[in-house]
Amino acid sequence: MSLAQRISRAPEAIAGITILICLMLVALSAPLLFPGDPLAISGTPLLRPFVDATHWLGTDRLGRDVLAGVVHGARTSLLVGLVSAAAAIVLGSVVGTLAGFAGGLLDELLMRVTDAFQTVPGFLMALAFVSTIGPSLMVVVTAIALASWTAPARLVRAEVLSIRERDYVASARAIGMHPLKIAFREILPNALPPVLGLSAIIVAGAILTEAALSFLGLGDPNRVTWGGMIAEGRAVLRSAPFLSIIPGVALVLTVLGVYLAGEGLVEATSRRSRA
Repeated sequence: MSLAQRISRAPEAIAGITILICLMLVALSAPLLFPGDPLAISGTPLLRPFVDATHWLGTDRLGRDVLAGVVHGARTSLLVGLVSAAAAIVLGSVVGTLAGFAGGLLDELLMRVTDAFQTVPGFLMALAFVSTIGPSLMVVVTAIALASWTAPARLVRAEVLSIRERDYVASARAIGMHPLKIAFREILPNALPPVLGLSAIIVAGAILTEAALSFLGLGDPNRVTWGGMIAEGRAVLRSAPFLSIIPGVALVLTVLGVYLAGEGLVEATSRRSRA
């Protein structure tokens, strides 16, 4: 049975992938659906949802279209989540592979650096990094990646330690292959599957961290973010709760979709390994 067939038999994977595909389509079509600046004033302030045909989800305190903000905010959330997770996995995989394959002093040094990063909570590290350098999309992505690479590093190291003594690795050593080629061409690809299962958690955490930073006013000021929209609605939470509820629901759906898709993929790959 192929991987696609196993995924099709996992309802949580189908639900998660469907949610993510819809969100990606919305994010990619944002410039077509709302070609103007989503931060521009476009109507009367504090219009309620489904009252004005030109502003289906209403407007905020300044008269900005809520629907345009939600659609453009999807681009920011998915971009930050995917790019920062990819950077964290790449960095963690490199560190874990070097530590597990080399062993000795290098392993000890890299693991102590990993321990030092793990002693600081990830969100506090990202918060301190962005507060020090200044809010921008690249800084936020870098901060989240630096706060998330330690788990992939430890997981890859554990996998490399179990793989490096196998016969095909010994054969590669015997024919004189360079140690770095052995580590990254022969060992790392076989150590990645468990890390890919962890990637859904990293992406979901990155999206939530970006939203939290934006909620605190540390997101990119030139981009619409769901966290910033939720924070904007705090001042009128009693009179216009939809300003915080709508982007909050979008955030929950995104994290739920990532989590369900990740759980489904892990279950499908585990069935393959058992088979």
